[in-house]
Amino acid sequence: MASPQASAKVLIRPLTEGELPEADRVVRLAFGTFIGLPDPSRFMGDADYVRTRWKNDPSSVVAAEHQEKLIGTNFATNWGSFGFFGPLTVDPAYWDRGVAQQILGPTMEIFRRWGNRHLGLFTFSQSPKHMRLYQKFGFWPRDLVAIMAKRIASSTAGEMQASEEVPALFSQALPETRPQLLLAFSEVTNSIFEGLDVEREIRAVATQNLGNTLLLWDGSRLGAFAVCHTGPGTEAGTGVCYVKFAAVCPGSRAVTNFKRLLDAIELYARSVNAPIEYYII
Repeated sequence: MASPQASAKVLIRPLTEGELPEADRVVRLAFGTFIGLPDPSRFMGDADYVRTRWKNDPSSVVAAEHQEKLIGTNFATNWGSFGFFGPLTVDPAYWDRGVAQQILGPTMEIFRRWGNRHLGLFTFSQSPKHMRLYQKFGFWPRDLVAIMAKRIASSTAGEMQASEEVPALFSQALPETRPQLLLAFSEVTNSIFEGLDVEREIRAVATQNLGNTLLLWDGSRLGAFAVCHTGPGTEAGTGVCYVKFAAVCPGSRAVTNFKRLLDAIELYARSVNAPIEYYII
């Protein structure tokens, strides 16, 4: 097959629901190829970043089409005053032909429409190509972020230590109390960064049955919480508890509540038979 021409016209448009399987294939193929997997299609196993993020907000997903073929996508996320994007992927057959740059233009328009004050992304720190691409849109390297994992010892059903604290779960809250809980979440995030709001993530986990949101109360106020994905078809995958977002209310009790939160996440991971817990620090 002849290689696509660098001047090939690419149509940038929203991603449709019927294209989710093909978008998922491109994401796995692109990442799997880049990191050198023998079978790129096995990247992420049965975890899913495409369907979960599209369902959260279909209007935030940008697609690239060439000759009626889907060749790339990007997923923008709105956390109030903070916005980020990813995964941004292009079919390897179209690499180095400016497709990602064409996708990023409309992505930045989405952020402008949302009015986010701070933008970010995760990328490969060892890749000058990725760095140059994002610098064209005003993104510059800031932090090296450790993606950490902990293998959790399995336990029999219902087994727990006397000292372990069972967290409250958003899924168990009565419908009439959920608006107040969402306000409590926003009070914690706003105290960390003004306008930061992850209500969309909490609602997505609840409505799509992706896992659960853990709550730890410190007296009458929410001291900490964690939004967790677990199981196949989520951003975690089988046997994994992935903490997509966690926050602790600042103050004199922050260190104590952080330790409580880590213990609560571990307890929850055991309860859903996810012996490996992933979290980003």
